[in-house]
Amino acid sequence: MQSKRFAVTGGIGSGKSTVCALLKEMGYAVLSCDEISRELWNSEEYKKGLLALFPSCEKEGEIDKARLTALVFQDGEALERLNAYAHPRIMEGLLSRAETFPLCFCEVPLLFEGGYEGLFDGVIAVVREESARKNAVEGRDGVSDEEVSRRMRAQISCEELKKKRCLLVENNGTKGELEERLEAALQQLNIR
Repeated sequence: MQSKRFAVTGGIGSGKSTVCALLKEMGYAVLSCDEISRELWNSEEYKKGLLALFPSCEKEGEIDKARLTALVFQDGEALERLNAYAHPRIMEGLLSRAETFPLCFCEVPLLFEGGYEGLFDGVIAVVREESARKNAVEGRDGVSDEEVSRRMRAQISCEELKKKRCLLVENNGTKGELEERLEAALQQLNIR
């Protein structure tokens, strides 16, 4: 039996992780690109590749994550280089793990930006008002409004996301309302 995999995506601060936590509570297998990325950061080979691409981000023989983050969100070319290096490695890890489950959900923040939507049987896109997204990210990451705006500009907009072939799950209310909307999306995907 071939496994089914569904992507969960959305802009920064939209509530992807909350949706994935709800899916876990419902008993589904959930994988995360962010978790795989964190694991890659433990690989010396991966970090050496990053240092070769971004020598200005070196600090005491290691890649300085804060410096790298600041660089890529200020320089579009640097962001493209990082994505071209990191995304294939992250997706390879994600998809190999997804094969071990008959059904799983994969949190993929830059799904459409990376052109990975075709690798999934369906897509759930979490959408949220911009002000709520900014507040969530500022509170979570301790960054300025300007920094959040810069990160948002590097991602697909909600307007563009709404034009894509995916199920939209609105996250502008309570957690209970979000859970109801998620249940409805799962029914549309013929999962529930």
